[in-house]
Amino acid sequence: MSQEGFWDNPDAAQRITTQLSGLKAVVEPVEEVGREVNDLAELFELAAEEADDDEIEQLEEDVEALVKRCEQIELQGLLARPEDMRNCFVSIHAGAGGTESCDWASMLLRMYSRFFDTHKFKYEELDITPGEEAGLRSVTLRVRGPFAFGKLSCEVGVHRLVRISPFDSQSRRHTSFAAVDCLPEFDEDVEVEINDDDLRIDYYRASGAGGQHVNKVSSAVRITHAPSGIVVQCQNERSQHKNKAQAMKVLKSRLYMLEQQKRDAEVAKLYGDKGEIAWGNQIRSYVMQPYQMVKDHRTDHQTGNVDAVMDGDLDAFIESFLRHRAKNKKK
Repeated sequence: MSQEGFWDNPDAAQRITTQLSGLKAVVEPVEEVGREVNDLAELFELAAEEADDDEIEQLEEDVEALVKRCEQIELQGLLARPEDMRNCFVSIHAGAGGTESCDWASMLLRMYSRFFDTHKFKYEELDITPGEEAGLRSVTLRVRGPFAFGKLSCEVGVHRLVRISPFDSQSRRHTSFAAVDCLPEFDEDVEVEINDDDLRIDYYRASGAGGQHVNKVSSAVRITHAPSGIVVQCQNERSQHKNKAQAMKVLKSRLYMLEQQKRDAEVAKLYGDKGEIAWGNQIRSYVMQPYQMVKDHRTDHQTGNVDAVMDGDLDAFIESFLRHRAKNKKK
């Protein structure tokens, strides 16, 4: 970064600064804890020599706090896969349940937006398809931040909601489903061969709010990769060229993960097997009536504070899954 001309290429410079932030997030806490361990050891010796019970009691409290920080560092060590440090693309798709599921997908979007804000992740909407009556049918986000993919890959799967429906005039209880997907973002540092003859590129008018530009200029882009059947689209930019470039990034990430799955069963688990977005495939249930509980069926971690979870408090669920995955990997 200190080299002359480092900022001449802003995109390349941004990738390096992002990588630096991720590495600092790993190294600096370890170094800081190491210094505090040495300091506490010296203070314990002095307190023991002087038989200062009050000081020893205070130091014991400091040690407990330090142990908790060590546990967080241990957790960070579970995010050790090459893809974990990368930015990512997060998609939410409504499943079985009609309007209910579309509304549930919009609730999940709000939940993850709160999570991103809490962790100071930057995010932008790449594509959104509104629901027919309410909520949204699907949405794709680009998320940037240290270990964005590593943390959000823990959320891949079908999410189930049980509640009394606000759309039911008889106030009956309904079950809704939505699927969450996550892909690491790759730049020029990954080799994915894409034959232009295999691509079908469609341009169309963007939908949704956006002023005069929306529905008047065909700036939105949809790319279909014929051999794999993968379809990606982007409509958040006013520029057709920028939307195409972003859609190609998503396509490259999907193709890379597809190839990795074919070669490596372990990496296949990163992407997740979501299956049908309906009964029997959920990774987590959110029950609002007749009782309140959020339970992860992979780890059995649960909480009764549904409101906190819906406000983005997902750390405990992510931590429990990371430990669960690491434990199963050792077997």
